[in-house]
Amino acid sequence: MSDLIVARLRAAGCVFAEEEARLLTEAAPDPARLDALVAERVRGVPLEHVVGWAEFCGLRVAVGPGVFVPRHRTELLVHLATAALGPGRRVLVDLACGSGAIAAAIAHRHGDLDIHATDIEPAAVAAAHRNLTPLAGAVYEGDLFDPLPAGLRGQVDVLVANVPYVPSGAVGLLPPEAREHEPLRALDGGADGLDVLRRVAAGAPAWLRPGGTLLSEIGVGQIDAAKTALTVAGLAPEVVTDDDLDATVILGRR
Repeated sequence: MSDLIVARLRAAGCVFAEEEARLLTEAAPDPARLDALVAERVRGVPLEHVVGWAEFCGLRVAVGPGVFVPRHRTELLVHLATAALGPGRRVLVDLACGSGAIAAAIAHRHGDLDIHATDIEPAAVAAAHRNLTPLAGAVYEGDLFDPLPAGLRGQVDVLVANVPYVPSGAVGLLPPEAREHEPLRALDGGADGLDVLRRVAAGAPAWLRPGGTLLSEIGVGQIDAAKTALTVAGLAPEVVTDDDLDATVILGRR
């Protein structure tokens, strides 16, 4: 690992310059490619997009340009969704799946799933195929429930939907790596951040089996409004928070 690379990364504001230099060096097959990767990172491209993968729940998940990078806080959603599945063969649907990281992490914990995932972004669908096809998962391009097979109606045990929940007015406050390199549709949740969650909640009862569960990540200031959205849709809401992960997840049971 070159001291020059570390210095370039540190000058660009990379807090963990030594670790990033190591990962960039591992990802480069030759010096010319390494120089190109370092230049991308120095320009502010997320490290995960540069090296082609993100660490999530102990897995290396394939990502790439134009794909939402999974966050550490979302491990709470994975934990809760896995617990909600219970034993035996289960049906898992991951809406707005991005890279498919959530479904992949749940599958590695549960091990007996019929996985279906959707996303509206072509780049995300391509990444999700890479991550979920080896797990026999099916990935569809389209808006939320629209591309799902009709035969799944009333059959879904757990529906995870890590939809955008940043209020439109706060998107500009996000770190440049997010707002400049991830799809706006993966970040912007509308005026109060809950526009997409309301759509998911409204459609969920038709797809969940009796006793099935919807799970979504929200902001701590959105708890009351999110509970209302799920209640209006006919789901029984519950909220779980984890201060260590700085995460809040709302569950809605049919």
